[in-house]
Amino acid sequence: MKTYTKNLVPRARAMRRTMTQAERKFWFECLHQSPYKFRAQRPIGNFIVDFYCAELKLIIEIDGERHFNKAAEIYDSERTVFLNGLGFRVLRFSNDDVLYRIDAVKSELTKYLNMTPPSLRDTSPIL
Repeated sequence: MKTYTKNLVPRARAMRRTMTQAERKFWFECLHQSPYKFRAQRPIGNFIVDFYCAELKLIIEIDGERHFNKAAEIYDSERTVFLNGLGFRVLRFSNDDVLYRIDAVKSELTKYLNMTPPSLRDTSPIL
C-alpha cells in the first residue's frame, strides 16, 4: 500500500513553518533531544501527521479545539484506524496537556518509548 502522497509535501512544509504553539512546545521540549529521529508534519496516505518516527512506527498528534466535536472525533477515529492499518501506533495529546501539563506529557511519552518492544523498532523508514 502506498503510504506517501507527494502532492501533500508543499502543504506539509508550510505547516512545519507555522506550527501551533502547542506543536512547537512539544517539538522542543519532548522530541528535539530524543534519541529517536522524529519528523514534523509528514504526509502519510492522504493525511499530514503532526509528528512521525519511522524507527518506532509511531505517530504523535497534538489535538487542538477543533478536534473536540462529534464530526472531528469520527474523522480522527477513521484516520487512526487507517494509520493503525499501516502498522503505526498513534498517540494523542491535547493542546492543553502540552501547554499546561507538559511534565505529564513527557512522562507518558517516556513511558511509551521505554516500553516499545524492539520488534517495533524497524530501522528502515516506511516512507
